[in-house]
Amino acid sequence: MIGDGLSVTAVTTQVPPLLPLIVEQARQRGWKIGQSFVVHYCRVGVMNEIGELLRPKVVLLLIGERPGLATAESLSAYMAFRPYSGHSDANRNLISNIHARGVSVEAAATRIVNLAAEMMRMELSGVEVKEQMGKLVNE
Repeated sequence: MIGDGLSVTAVTTQVPPLLPLIVEQARQRGWKIGQSFVVHYCRVGVMNEIGELLRPKVVLLLIGERPGLATAESLSAYMAFRPYSGHSDANRNLISNIHARGVSVEAAATRIVNLAAEMMRMELSGVEVKEQMGKLVNE
């Protein structure tokens, strides 16, 4: 899902090149991809409601970050395995600073798909699933 969050500029700048890369890499793995949709006035907690309503294995939220940090064009990708009511940030993973001077859309797409694969393999998300030097590790 796509959320305006705190920066519509981030969404309009990063999502058009990023989303097709994610979809293509996911399809190459043989995954089914749900319909993308936009949540206006979005906050991260909506992932729990979407998880309960749609019951996907992995929920991906592409959301605009707080403008004024480094750039108003910075996007975040929040991810969770089978989120439900009561899940907190400890149950989610985050790839942030997706923008021209941060994480490129190409690198972000690969990291997102690899992280989704690890979540499905481990059947969990959050603090137990970490990225380390481009690799995912179970600590």
